[in-house]
Amino acid sequence: MKTMKLLIALALLSPAGAALALDGDALLKRIDANLMPPSYEAYRKLVNIEPDGKKKEFVFYTAKKGRDSMAMLYLAPASEKGRSTLRLGENMWLYIPNVGRPMRITSLQSVTGGVFNNADIMQVDYAAEYSVANASASAAGYLLELKARNKTVAYDKLKMWASKDEVLEKIECYSASGMLIKTLEFKELKDFGGGFSRPSVIETFSPLYKGYRSLMIYSQVKAREFKDEVFTTGYMSRLEGLRK
Repeated sequence: MKTMKLLIALALLSPAGAALALDGDALLKRIDANLMPPSYEAYRKLVNIEPDGKKKEFVFYTAKKGRDSMAMLYLAPASEKGRSTLRLGENMWLYIPNVGRPMRITSLQSVTGGVFNNADIMQVDYAAEYSVANASASAAGYLLELKARNKTVAYDKLKMWASKDEVLEKIECYSASGMLIKTLEFKELKDFGGGFSRPSVIETFSPLYKGYRSLMIYSQVKAREFKDEVFTTGYMSRLEGLRK
């Protein structure tokens, strides 16, 4: 019996055994859980920075429920106030008050300009969009290689780095051809209360937009349950009523 236990321990310490011991899909779900509560509300600022230092800022109120439902209300600038976006899985809509009806948008578009696209801004659980092709552990943390579950996902492949505490640190986003599209860095761990901490800043840059950067800054994140009707196109004009 002792010999068998020793053999098992040695196998797990070997590279092949370590790979078997690390459940990549389970790890990805835990990283998702450490990034956001299952259902929550949040306030965020998006800052687009041009090569000459010029900035444009947006402020959003966000509501998310489950793995893939998100609604977002524009609070600033004044020219955008009252607009809203909705994401249900890979389906996305934009509502503009003076148009009066939601319009379809795509994940690779950017309704704010800058380096973040719509999929980045309205990011749902990574495990909902990607499966783990490979996962490895080191003294520094974890590296996951992710593959899109279908062709409607914004990026075909991701490389994801997380700390030993399973907190997301960096993502590289790739096309199907293997071209690096952008990098997202997760910074400044913050305690948002209620026992929940996460990186409060996401910075993104891209070789396709040299000299441009975009920042996503979280000021508030709070667990909250919402009714299903909040995540419908008919509710997009009423999101302001959710704010307390």
